Amino acid sequence: MRLYIAEKPSMGAEIAKCLTGPVQRKDGYLITKDGIVTWAFGHILRQAEPEEYNAKYKNWKAEDLPIIPKQWKMIIDESCKKQFGIIKNLIDKADEIVHAGDPDREGQLLIDEVLDYLNCQKPVKRILLNALDEESIKKANKDLRDNRDFLNLKKSALARARADWLIGMNLSRAYTLAARRAGKKGVFAVGRVKTPTLALVVRRERELKDFKPVDYFTIKAIFAHENGEFSATWKPKDTQAGLDFENRLIDENIAKALIGKFAQKTEAGKITAYQKAQKKEAQRLPFSLSSLQVLAGKKYGYDPQLVLDTAQKLYEKKLTTYPRSDCEYLPQSQFSDAKIILQNLYNINEKQLANWAKKCDLKTKSRAWNDKKITAHHAIIPTKVKVNLMSLTTEERNIYFLIAQAYIAQFYPVHIYDQTKISIEYMQELFVTSGRVVKQMGWKELYVQNNKEKSLNEDDKKEDNEEKEEQNSLPLMKKGDEVEYVKGEYDKKSTKPPTRFTSSTLLAGMKDIHKYVKDVEVKKKLKDIYGIGTEATRATIIEDLVKRNFLQLEGKKKYLVPTQSAYILIDALPDEMTYPDSTAVWEDYLHSLSEGQGTIEEFLAKQAEFTQNLCIKATKTVLVQEHEYKCPRCNQGILVKRKGKNGEFWGCSNFPNCRMTCNDVDGKPDIEKTKFNFNNYRQMSYNNSDKNYIKSGQNEIFQQDNQLISAWDLIARENTKKMNFAPKEKFSAMPIEKNKNTKATSKYLCTRCKEGNLRRIRGKNGWFWACSNYPHCTATYDDNNGIPVI
Repeated sequence: MRLYIAEKPSMGAEIAKCLTGPVQRKDGYLITKDGIVTWAFGHILRQAEPEEYNAKYKNWKAEDLPIIPKQWKMIIDESCKKQFGIIKNLIDKADEIVHAGDPDREGQLLIDEVLDYLNCQKPVKRILLNALDEESIKKANKDLRDNRDFLNLKKSALARARADWLIGMNLSRAYTLAARRAGKKGVFAVGRVKTPTLALVVRRERELKDFKPVDYFTIKAIFAHENGEFSATWKPKDTQAGLDFENRLIDENIAKALIGKFAQKTEAGKITAYQKAQKKEAQRLPFSLSSLQVLAGKKYGYDPQLVLDTAQKLYEKKLTTYPRSDCEYLPQSQFSDAKIILQNLYNINEKQLANWAKKCDLKTKSRAWNDKKITAHHAIIPTKVKVNLMSLTTEERNIYFLIAQAYIAQFYPVHIYDQTKISIEYMQELFVTSGRVVKQMGWKELYVQNNKEKSLNEDDKKEDNEEKEEQNSLPLMKKGDEVEYVKGEYDKKSTKPPTRFTSSTLLAGMKDIHKYVKDVEVKKKLKDIYGIGTEATRATIIEDLVKRNFLQLEGKKKYLVPTQSAYILIDALPDEMTYPDSTAVWEDYLHSLSEGQGTIEEFLAKQAEFTQNLCIKATKTVLVQEHEYKCPRCNQGILVKRKGKNGEFWGCSNFPNCRMTCNDVDGKPDIEKTKFNFNNYRQMSYNNSDKNYIKSGQNEIFQQDNQLISAWDLIARENTKKMNFAPKEKFSAMPIEKNKNTKATSKYLCTRCKEGNLRRIRGKNGWFWACSNYPHCTATYDDNNGIPVI
């Protein structure tokens, strides 16, 4: 018996329809003459939580980090236990299994992890469904692959999932604990992709706040050639006075002086360079999910998640192909489908698409048809199923329109134009101009809009204006020709601030992450990879940042603006997490894994090392905002104003680990005049063998003014008075071990503060170990035959 396991019920139902009937519906599966079809509900297995590895991890403690599983555990999701049981029973009865997960990295893992969990040893085939129409399913079912061919794809997905767990579970705990030490509430979620994405928005917002517009001046001149007049722009020399660091002229007097100088017309101008070349612009490629999300965001203002959801609905209605594709190319085998697809679009009840489809030339074959660029899936295109646009929602119609438009463009000629670039020397100054003459509109005919300006954002308008300048009509000239200066003028302009991210432009930034990478060599390497995140997860990541209140949507265009929590988190994290360099390199490694290069063990070992280093950094992190005061004693908490019996005072948020207090003076902590010199106190230590109290530096550690005294101060004062340096019982619950053979400090480093050494102490209930850095650190450990249980 052959068993098909689909990723979701809707896909299972479509597969069953294409098998030999009749179809018998059962609880959790369908029976046909060709086999049984069952399904998962997405991931029916989940990764175990830390406390499911060890109950002690339920309480978040810095000394437990990093948590790195030796054996990774998968848990059956509570809501999927019934369906999991059905799948298990069917696998037991099956002779052969067909893996029918989505044709991508995540879809591969989703079914494979169930088979691995059940230790399935039966033969497994793979069906790749890029579309759910009947013809596509039957065609794919005749071309089943061995599931072992996709082992590397599974390894890549598994490596990504485990890396996300290591980073997310450990660093979220580490920096949430750092935030709590600083008196801040809530969970500070850290993610391998999520955090550098958030950092992009935070840095952009700071660029905006720090932006100061700069006025500068441009000079344009009209020159006359015997074949006609044309305009050109003055280009300053590097040695020109009045320029800023970006070679912009910022001195208006110099602009006026230059106009006056040019008006003297003491000599003729000369054409020093004249370049004319024919340029060809190939047809735009069909859509990957990201490119569809970006264009739909610009044209319709749709957020990425809405675009994904809509594309998924079109896929399930069999009108378009698989939506979560990162590919913009098409297989050669599908070129023969073009006649039917274009005929459907010609007969569609949409005038513009019909007119475009009518002009298509099936002899034209664009660069999109390239088998070498195809992986498990191809670009998103219309299927051969006829569509009634009136039966679709507005969003579905608009997304279908974009997909169909890009497909039609593949059957239009290339765009051809002549580009001319001219340099003019006049009075020892350089002027330049360029022109463009369209020879063949080609596929760009589909993207010419009457109301183009209304659909453009600021960046597009800038590019559009630059293109208009290139389209100047230029007279016929050649190098060496003389021209006459007619007139000139200067314009005052101002630099524009960068625009805020929207969901669609942030998604584009995630895809083109190399633009935001600091390291030049890494930037070059990453230019050709797929960015950070996946086609299916980028929109979810952005949506999650909004849900977690790290980002807020503002204005009609729904700009993404960081909240205070976002600033706190990004400021606390090291560059390794906030800049995309490391994450982008990891994505490159994951891509290599899917192609059979590298090993999952090597990748996860690097992730574990990276996680450990950042957990150590987190213990030393202070989440201090503007107008907050870092505790000078523990350097981890912040000073918080409190009310006591004697009035207001300031105490450390890291209490009880730190008991720093000081007076309030005019609403501020009086740190400088605090009675106890804690810097000297830090240099004092107990030596339990001779009970001497050792200190370096000054003899006097108290000042003679009336201020509040912290708990540390009281302990130190009491010990100084009595000249008995063994801790008193009323100040410490840890009597020191009196065994002369036991050293006061041991070879065991405290895992909580990572500063003190552990001491063996006899308590009421027997021996235990405590940190020598007490009371700064209150960590304790059980004793196991003279060894601390760490």
